[in-house]
Amino acid sequence: MGVSREKVFNDFSAWYNDVIEQAGIIDKRYPVKGMLVWRPYGLRIVRAIEKIIREEVEKTGHQEVLFPVLIPEDEFNKEAEHIEGFGNQVYWVTHTGETPLEKRLLLRPTSETAIYPVYALWIRSHKDLPLKLYQIVPVFRYETKHTRPIIRQRELSHFFEAHTAHASPEQAEAQILEDVEIMGVLCEKLCIPFLCHRRPDWDKFAGAVYSIGVDTILPDGRVLQIGGIHNYLQNFAKPYNITYETEDGGHEYVYQTTYGMSERLLASLIALHGDDHGLVLPPQIAPVQVVVIPILYKDQNQEKILEQVETCKKKLLSGGLRVEVDTREDRPGSKFYDSELRGIPIRLEIGPRDVKLGQVVVVRRDTLERVATPVNNLLDGVRKTMDDMTRDMREKAWRTVRDRVRKVGGLDEAVRELETGGGIVQVEWCGSETCGHRLEDETGASVLGLPYPEQPTPLNSCVVCRSKSKHVVSLAKTY
Repeated sequence: MGVSREKVFNDFSAWYNDVIEQAGIIDKRYPVKGMLVWRPYGLRIVRAIEKIIREEVEKTGHQEVLFPVLIPEDEFNKEAEHIEGFGNQVYWVTHTGETPLEKRLLLRPTSETAIYPVYALWIRSHKDLPLKLYQIVPVFRYETKHTRPIIRQRELSHFFEAHTAHASPEQAEAQILEDVEIMGVLCEKLCIPFLCHRRPDWDKFAGAVYSIGVDTILPDGRVLQIGGIHNYLQNFAKPYNITYETEDGGHEYVYQTTYGMSERLLASLIALHGDDHGLVLPPQIAPVQVVVIPILYKDQNQEKILEQVETCKKKLLSGGLRVEVDTREDRPGSKFYDSELRGIPIRLEIGPRDVKLGQVVVVRRDTLERVATPVNNLLDGVRKTMDDMTRDMREKAWRTVRDRVRKVGGLDEAVRELETGGGIVQVEWCGSETCGHRLEDETGASVLGLPYPEQPTPLNSCVVCRSKSKHVVSLAKTY
């Protein structure tokens, strides 16, 4: 049993743009392209996601910090590859009023060049390691591609970035694995299916030795990167002179990693679960978990109904649930429409018959299934329904994504699959950059990279050059 998603799949872009505005997530009419206004309901969802992020990363020893948004030009210029990767996307601050600055400043596109000069001051001894810090801050990038609300913006207003420093490459590698595990826990709680890929060298993060992209597949068949995990080894430690004194009195450069996510987590959640009625929010992050709607009739005893509404509200609040009572004078149907548009997980309907029978009607948002539940069992019943809903949302989303990943035997077949079904298409590849670029040119897709961790699989020949293949590589059209 489920709700139609015909609009979502037939015209995802139109559906997505409509639902994020109509449901009160954002307002995209701000007069700077690629920047948007977070409305109260949308911001409450983002804050709930951030709460989960903070809880999970702090379990692994990360601590939160807050660095300035402005970065001096000379610090930004210290890492050549990083400059090349971000130079064209930087917003420069050049004046105070009419007076030119002696030293140009930039709005952070990401915070390596803000944080690492300070790491060089903070890290002195092996006793200071590992250093595991994170922040959630706005970053600014002048995106030249077509901007899309929440998906691709010029201001990422809720950018999570963790920056770690370690005494050895092995410890840095262990941090990468820990980050993947953290991502798994987050996505399980948010009901977001994901796949990890080790990005090809030509698409790794600027300054990284290698990058792991965390990807999901949206309803239009395009892949959205929702996270990035990067091993820098000593690529930043050397230009920023981040060293530590070893136990035997020597000095070594640290080994570094980063892990980043943004509000794309929310974009993917909206896209993967929403339906033709609107948002479908996992209960854990819904600003309102339960909406109670009294069904009132002029010729019926409204006082009894409102008494039962208040009783139900108190029961649910006592259990720590987030509850809203919709007492507006609109018709019940209008209230149902609004609750479904906003993705409220559970709706309780209470009318004269329900009062007489000592029950409420419980409606779960993902299926719109209606179940009569005794008032004296309401809290347990609602909790179980929310648990069932979360489990079903997670399983349904994983099935949908897995069905859109398939391996094909040749280049022509890859082109057909990408055109007709979208999603991720996997082919055999010799590993050369030349053949990698040929794959992108011939298919019109991007090379996502190697599935991570890479699984042993029988290999034959590269679909481009026909030489012995070394890997299975994933292709997809991306945002």
